[in-house]
Amino acid sequence: MKYFSIHLYRKMLNCAIAEGIPKDEFEKLPTPMSKINELQVVDAEEFLALHELLEKRLDSGFSVRVGQKMIIEDYGVLGLSWRTCSKVGEIFERSERYFKLLSNTFIWQIKNEGDISHVVLNREAHRRGMELSTEASLSATVVVLQAMSEKELRPVQVSFKHKPAKDITSHKEAFKCPIIFEQPRYSISYKTADLNLRTAKADASINSYLLQQVDEKTKGIKIPGHKIINDVEALIKDALPTGIPSIHYISDLLAMSNRTLTRRLSETGVTYRDLIKRTQETIAKDMLYNTEQSIGEIAFLTGFSEQSAFNRAFKNWTDQTPSEFRKNN
Repeated sequence: MKYFSIHLYRKMLNCAIAEGIPKDEFEKLPTPMSKINELQVVDAEEFLALHELLEKRLDSGFSVRVGQKMIIEDYGVLGLSWRTCSKVGEIFERSERYFKLLSNTFIWQIKNEGDISHVVLNREAHRRGMELSTEASLSATVVVLQAMSEKELRPVQVSFKHKPAKDITSHKEAFKCPIIFEQPRYSISYKTADLNLRTAKADASINSYLLQQVDEKTKGIKIPGHKIINDVEALIKDALPTGIPSIHYISDLLAMSNRTLTRRLSETGVTYRDLIKRTQETIAKDMLYNTEQSIGEIAFLTGFSEQSAFNRAFKNWTDQTPSEFRKNN
């Protein structure tokens, strides 16, 4: 593990200030508060040391309270990608892809056991700061899933490898479920049905597509070809952070069969594969030209599992590497 996002570091400092630590004290840190706006990441050991420092200075459970204050925007590009998930549990698939591509901070894994799904956080706690960081991560998971679903989703159990603190009041308030310590793994468990819920955004989109289908079948108002293409490209763009979506996945969101969607695209002179490539290329060019996102982050947002694969694809599209394109435009 090498680094953590500066967004998480900033959130921890702001929460500590809100709980009574003077802001001036954070100017003594190796990465002082006055410098964080100039950075994207902070050294991992420094981040973990801050967790340890704040546990000593503040009441027990500070890390859990930090997790409860997290909002989706605090996670940067990854958080923005969560906004377009179709199902609540998809945030863990995107997180796994993101960290494999850009970091080694987290490894999320979902283990389904019938009606219950265990979201496992595979990480070794080599120091107390890592234990506290894990508490913050699992606490934040509760907040993020509620924001994604706009429902009061609650876990059914939370497990920690380490021993409990003397006071776990903050843990009980955050999780509102059984909490067990000294377990073989870190995990937070939910009803499988809850993780399969449509996100609030996906529900709104699907309702719109269903209404279009109803109009077409009952009122004879055929959906124009360009409208279908625009809808498919929008759905592909939303899905790419999870990896390249199958035509089955997109046709399901559009309430069409694979055959019907393939036929409707063919009527406009394009294939599903054409739209995948076109959407990836459009996103990549736009982000290279208009944002300061790293090449790795753009690779993630365009569905690639390796930056080298993204570089090769972009060179095939434009005869330039992503770096050359950014420099020349």
